[in-house]
Amino acid sequence: MLLDRIRRTIRDHDLASPATRVVAAVSGGADSVALVHLLRELESAGDLQVAGLAHFNHQLRPEADRDEEFCSALAAAFEIPILIEREDVGARAAAARRSIEDAGSAARREFYARARLHFAADCVAVGHTRDDQAETFLLRLLRGAGPRGLASMHPRSGDVIRPLLECRRADLAAYLDERGLAHIEDATNSDVSIPRNRVRQELLPFLEERFNGGIVEVLADQADLARHDWLWMESELKIRKLEPVTLEPGTWQLDVTALRNAPVALRRLAVWKAMTLAARTRPVSFDHVEAALRLIDETASGNSTPSLDAPGQRVQRIGASLVLTDRASENLRGRTARPFCYPLPVPGEVRVVEAGCVVSAEVADGPGFDVLRAAAGNRAVAVIAGEPGMASLAVRNRRPGDRFSPVGLDGRKKLQDFLVDRKVPRAARDGVPIVVDNAGRIVWVAGHEIDRAFRVTDASQAVVILTLRQV
Repeated sequence: MLLDRIRRTIRDHDLASPATRVVAAVSGGADSVALVHLLRELESAGDLQVAGLAHFNHQLRPEADRDEEFCSALAAAFEIPILIEREDVGARAAAARRSIEDAGSAARREFYARARLHFAADCVAVGHTRDDQAETFLLRLLRGAGPRGLASMHPRSGDVIRPLLECRRADLAAYLDERGLAHIEDATNSDVSIPRNRVRQELLPFLEERFNGGIVEVLADQADLARHDWLWMESELKIRKLEPVTLEPGTWQLDVTALRNAPVALRRLAVWKAMTLAARTRPVSFDHVEAALRLIDETASGNSTPSLDAPGQRVQRIGASLVLTDRASENLRGRTARPFCYPLPVPGEVRVVEAGCVVSAEVADGPGFDVLRAAAGNRAVAVIAGEPGMASLAVRNRRPGDRFSPVGLDGRKKLQDFLVDRKVPRAARDGVPIVVDNAGRIVWVAGHEIDRAFRVTDASQAVVILTLRQV
């Protein structure tokens, strides 16, 4: 029975409970109309609560207003409130230089979030079916997706749930026909210039007729297997500490030793995740990942650093790390090469436009060990000894010949060498804020380390608390 199948999906994936308030996304098509009717049946049985309907008008077809009116009438017939919004998705796609499909998907996600808040609901239900799952798997396979892509649609994606994901499209159509329930046919479903429609109208029927009569079930099952593989790999990344670490805004780091010790599949996934973060909206291919992985076996010689240009980013092997910097951040930091120096009153703060941050100084008398413990291990905060007469400091970027004495290191160290050891990308080094005293001595390499001459040695003495905040 159709309703039992939906209940099993809801139970197996913990999609809803009797107290769950659900918004039904409705387009007017057969699947979404069946979704509304089935959710109402589940509500009557006490399985969940229908908070409202949500319809998004993409303004892409002449029939769009007709669809909107149909959904409004459907809500009125059920005496359910409905939220309707419109957006020119074609204009959005052109402005963002994205496909209509991508722009529409982004617009719907944003709308669903607003609908959930509008109805004070817990989630938004959409009418994706097992046929949709098979089509998505096949589309992504043809485009060369990995486990994440082949996992296709998850039963839950954030606040969006798919209770019909184990139902066939034909079963939903039969459900409507048996009850004489009306719906709207979307004329664009027959447009085979749209990749999904071509897969639905041409490729799947061909595979079903010539190769496997149960191809939809086979592909949907493969999506389930890929989803479980993906979830396991994601958990393994955390266990093996292979997730990208943010060094600073726009820069990520992966540990080369951890990558080398990981199975190839996890190695690729870790690099792909980091590259995808740095690429922003640009696609990262298998070849891009393989090129980045080759860097972990290259050794820098002299001042040269193995690197490559990838979509929207630069990938570098720096010491024992793979460092990825997105181009937007790199270009911004590249403009900070000109020297800057700002006075920092004590107490007070200064905004460093070139570095995109604010550095502040606060005086504390007799902090005891609580303040010291609060600052320990937090590179955004430094506690330094408040020397007599310390009324002001300064914040500047690095200068040729800069040296200081990091805590825990005997002797002095070139600031350049220190930044290299800390895996700070070359393009970012001129933007690291350096706090200096009136004599020009380095007090704090902001976000990294203080000079040991300024460390607090007596918990009873006055201290200055320095803080770095990105803006």
